[in-house]
Amino acid sequence: MQLFRSILAVLAASGMLFCTASPARTQSLDISHADQAVLDIAQAYKQRDLKRMASLLSATRGSLLEPWAAYWELSARLDTASKAEIEGFLARWAGSYQEDRLRADWLMQLGRNREWSAVRQQFGQYRMGDDRAIACYGLWSDWQATGADVAAQVQDLWLAQREPDEACAGVAEELLKAKKMPGQTAWVRARLGMENDRLKVTTQAVGALNEKWVKTVNAIYLNPGKYLGGKVTALQPQTREFVSLALIRLAYLEPQDAAIEVEKLRWRAQLTAEERSWIWGVIGKRAAQKGLDTALGYYAKGRFDQMHEDHLLWAARAALRAGQWAQVQQAIASLPQALRKEPGWVYWHARAVLAQRAGESVRSQAQADLQSIAGVRGFYEQLALEELGQRSTVPPRPLPPSAEEKDAARQNPGLQRALHAIALGLRSEGVREWNYSINLHVKGGMDDRGLLAAADLACHAEVWDRCINTSERTKGFIDMEQRFPMPFKVAVTARAQSIGLDPAYVYGLIRQESRFIMDAKSGVGASGLMQVMPATAKWTAKKIGMTDFTPNKINERDTNIAIGTGYLKLVLDTFGGSMPLAAAAYNAGPSRARAWRGASGAQALEAAIWAENIPFNETRDYVKKVLSNTTLYAAVLSGQPQSIKARLGNVGPVDAAVPEVGLDLP
Repeated sequence: MQLFRSILAVLAASGMLFCTASPARTQSLDISHADQAVLDIAQAYKQRDLKRMASLLSATRGSLLEPWAAYWELSARLDTASKAEIEGFLARWAGSYQEDRLRADWLMQLGRNREWSAVRQQFGQYRMGDDRAIACYGLWSDWQATGADVAAQVQDLWLAQREPDEACAGVAEELLKAKKMPGQTAWVRARLGMENDRLKVTTQAVGALNEKWVKTVNAIYLNPGKYLGGKVTALQPQTREFVSLALIRLAYLEPQDAAIEVEKLRWRAQLTAEERSWIWGVIGKRAAQKGLDTALGYYAKGRFDQMHEDHLLWAARAALRAGQWAQVQQAIASLPQALRKEPGWVYWHARAVLAQRAGESVRSQAQADLQSIAGVRGFYEQLALEELGQRSTVPPRPLPPSAEEKDAARQNPGLQRALHAIALGLRSEGVREWNYSINLHVKGGMDDRGLLAAADLACHAEVWDRCINTSERTKGFIDMEQRFPMPFKVAVTARAQSIGLDPAYVYGLIRQESRFIMDAKSGVGASGLMQVMPATAKWTAKKIGMTDFTPNKINERDTNIAIGTGYLKLVLDTFGGSMPLAAAAYNAGPSRARAWRGASGAQALEAAIWAENIPFNETRDYVKKVLSNTTLYAAVLSGQPQSIKARLGNVGPVDAAVPEVGLDLP
């Protein structure tokens, strides 16, 4: 309710409430008839109730969200709508997110129907440009119309997709059959699907070469050992690839078994050096993800220049874990240039150089590389700062948005619609339109000053996720008050201090978990500011003596903070006060965090190295961001320079650290 009031106040200040509610109705949080019709259409859209949407459409006139209602109504029946009707919508809502979204839907339909002339006509007017499938349909239409050489672009898009799709796979298949794309591209796609346990990606790629081969692929996926144990002679290219897929599948399931199998004389003789290197890359990656000490030995049996970038990333991580700095340097140097330039790999490459006996010029370059990323923008930027002898501090605030800049943000139609949608409970729609409105590639997109003003608008409306995310986009300056806001400061700090938690750690975690959205709910059912699972909430309530807890209270601010901080404190105590371990346990569960500590007797690791080796992408990113957030919140709260390394510490097995307590954590 408070969020609704905050957004209404901002909308009123912009003079845009003429179409919503009267002051009296606003006070009681009533909404206008037009807005209610929008909400009703939104519900009918989910149910695909075309008749109800059509009957409600006229009632949405006057609402700020009328373009959304019109979009839902037309997109739900796009397959039967006339071209004139679609073009009429695009003209009426020209320049809006809804225009571009409907054009994207139409492009997908035109592509599926192979209407290439229409695809070419519409693709040139499509502004969003972030959909690989639509990009593939655009390239397909160019090839059909002009015979343009699009193979390289299609290949890049196809290989970058994690999931199967019709568009990129379809144009790739045609290019393969026309001999415009090498068959090896399909096999690489198949390998990536198999090593990432995405069978449909593999069967789709192999089927593009020969549909009859799909049956063999399915058999390999179900039982790679049986296939490899049969009378297989890998003399033909496709047979070698089948063997490679079987070894890759075996490596995914059990890397040690795959390492034994690939060393058999017949495979050493029959597979090419490139095929063997790729397989050793998969074996090494899977071993590294399991924390096995054998990972680097597996990598040594192949060539880095014949491995995929995913293999190389895990080679670098395995080398970090083993303290083999020369191999860290070699693996990072083998990465594609775009990856080498990412702050994390700039940092570790510089660390690798400095850890070895290198010449003065090489060491000077490593120091310069650290300097190039050092700052407070992220985890590795902060670590680079400390490597240079500095600590994280609050940078000077930029000049606040001027009256003119604030007015431009308030009057931006997309931002107005986004805030109004969020106020009415249509958060996902509001977020999408907000992001679209601030993107630079969209006409009217924002520079740093525009982003600062847009973030200011969201902050004042207490839409904290858009406040933070928009402010994070500025390149030339940093506004820490926008990027690291502290809603509910009294409640959070009082609760944290009462149970012996650092308020900066609590804020760092909430910022990553929910962006301060009180009714946030994850795909797995976690709720509220601190994203607590129902079973965990019930367990924690008992542990902390909350006798009046009921499941329906989980989204209440104070209840969620009490349970979230209570659980975090129990987790932190269990892991001996280690913030990285507690963050990993909070995100992925205590049992996984325990397993990731390593086997008994193993050497403790620098926590940054340990975090980089977390096998789950989400948790690896989460731990880094929570610790980065915590360090910067501490700088804001204290006004003093802060050390991220001090908060990271070292991570090792139980016998190399403070013994665990509270092993019954859920």
